[in-house]
Amino acid sequence: MVNAIDCMKKVNQIDYIVNGEGTGDMTRRRGEIPLLLAMTCRAMTDAFHDRLAAEGREPLRPAHGYTFRLLVDHDDVTAVELAEHLGVTKQAASKIVSELEGWGYVERRPHATDGRARVLALTDRGHAYVRHADEMWADIEDRWGEAIGSERLDRIYEDLRTYVDEVAGGRAVLRPIW
Repeated sequence: MVNAIDCMKKVNQIDYIVNGEGTGDMTRRRGEIPLLLAMTCRAMTDAFHDRLAAEGREPLRPAHGYTFRLLVDHDDVTAVELAEHLGVTKQAASKIVSELEGWGYVERRPHATDGRARVLALTDRGHAYVRHADEMWADIEDRWGEAIGSERLDRIYEDLRTYVDEVAGGRAVLRPIW
């Protein structure tokens, strides 16, 4: 059974962080790190999308980004597999693919062993976009390094890698959390 007081504390903890009531107080509160990581990720993602908009790019959404990241390392993914990876319906994945295909980032190719199936692949434009996105993410990361220092950013990187590699037990996959 859910305890209403515990729920209220968690909501208040989020309010505490979001409303900046903790500004200046660097005392870590248990349970606050996941919230700060989520807020950091959101702020970085918003900065990324602001840059895309300033460049006049297509209205790419995070689901498109996760699709790019999957396809950059795999050239044999079907729409069904993409849907499973993204945690969406096949219809939603097909819509994402159609958008990316229409913008020239993705193409459908014949499946090597199943004549009825098609696989998804990044086009040259798609690969160029991934390289550009990597550079934009690096710039956003550099801005964080300017705020805290490159040595501290290196320690954060090492600590996050340790968590992903050792604590998460192989469950840390780059995919959306809806």
